[in-house]
Amino acid sequence: MYLTAIQTLIIIIVIAIGTMITRFTPFILFPEGKEKPKYILYLGKVLPPAMMGLLVVYCLKSVSILSSTHGVPEIFAILSIILLHKWKNNVLLSIGGSTLIYMMLVQHIFQ
Repeated sequence: MYLTAIQTLIIIIVIAIGTMITRFTPFILFPEGKEKPKYILYLGKVLPPAMMGLLVVYCLKSVSILSSTHGVPEIFAILSIILLHKWKNNVLLSIGGSTLIYMMLVQHIFQ
């Protein structure tokens, strides 16, 4: 299916408007000088760890202990995330380094 130039332009404009709405809404609802509601502050504290836990569960949901690798690459990747983060305290290094380690393990060692 091919789109015309007008359809492409409409899609780009709608995406730009949607992005602007999601970016600007928090600043409109909760301006700098106004005190934020307690439930927003609570959600700001509990949601980041909850989302990380959700991502860990999502990433490990299809790992089978009964399969050929027995989850060993995933265990090494998780351990590398922990060790890299404790060593350098850099999120990007932890994620990137452990992703590299995991990919090397599954592509070269645990084929």
